[in-house]
Amino acid sequence: MADGGESGERLAGVSAGLAAAALFGSSAPFAKLLLPEASALALSAILYLGAGAALSLWSVARRERVEAGLRRADWPLLLGVIFLGGITGPVLMLLGLERMSALSVALMLNLEAAFTILLAVGLFGEHLGGLEALAAAAVICGAAIVGFGSGKLHGDLAGAAEVAGACLAWGVDNNLSQRLSLRDPVAVAHIKTLGAGACTLAIALALGYRIPAGAALGEAFAVGALCYGASLVLDMKALRILGAAREAAFFATAPFIGAIVAVFLFGRAPRISEWTGGALMAVGVALLMRERHAHLHTHQELEHDHLHVHDEHHWHTHREPAAEPHSHPHRHAPLTHDHPHVSDLHHRHVH
Repeated sequence: MADGGESGERLAGVSAGLAAAALFGSSAPFAKLLLPEASALALSAILYLGAGAALSLWSVARRERVEAGLRRADWPLLLGVIFLGGITGPVLMLLGLERMSALSVALMLNLEAAFTILLAVGLFGEHLGGLEALAAAAVICGAAIVGFGSGKLHGDLAGAAEVAGACLAWGVDNNLSQRLSLRDPVAVAHIKTLGAGACTLAIALALGYRIPAGAALGEAFAVGALCYGASLVLDMKALRILGAAREAAFFATAPFIGAIVAVFLFGRAPRISEWTGGALMAVGVALLMRERHAHLHTHQELEHDHLHVHDEHHWHTHREPAAEPHSHPHRHAPLTHDHPHVSDLHHRHVH
């Protein structure tokens, strides 16, 4: 693929990652408006179910499905994503919130990006150059600074362990989701949101938590549809193009975006910490966008199924003319070449 094509695809991944972060970051201040109507656990369930309902409509409304469908072999990963990302993470975070201040939790939630990057590089074979690692650290530190100005700091060891456990669960979830990113992102997000929403709702009802009703229920469904549903689909696309490590860095901008939305919703002036953290994140994002990684590398023989066009990585024939992009099982012949790339599922090699 020409460098222009690589740059365009990378920009699409960055745009999807930042858009996903913007939508998810916006969910926090909107959810805060709804909390008087329901418990945090029940509201989390309704937000997921709102996303699932919207994605159900999206799935039905699509006239043509060109993405690769889910396979039976994908279900272990899907169940892991639902259990870790949709149930374990939120429940541990809520338990931590009972023992710690909102500020302490907000600061510790930056561990999610750190865990995601460490797992992606150390366990799942992704690669980050020195400058990219520095840029990711700048974004994570900027997010921590944004959180530092939001309240009083206090907590205990058990609460810290619970929040750290939530971040670890989400870090594993992000890497498992990246393994599913070649599948239809709407289908993956659809199953994840419905599965997580149903299980979390069952837990909330079993514990006797109040479920929002009337206008609050409709508003929660709307916030879930946009801030969870659309965000998850965009995030899956970013994971596909960028890999989990780089996606985590872009998604870490969510707290700053949430803080900006809160400025307009609650009418307060931005804090110095928010401007400082935002500036540091902007520097990190700019460095990540400018970094180019290219070297001679070899693709091993591989057979799989995903959405693609006929480029340098996908030379194969069809019995009949096929519109692009399209998806079908295809084989990658061994190939050695040199071009800019990131650690997507086509580029996992030793450096």
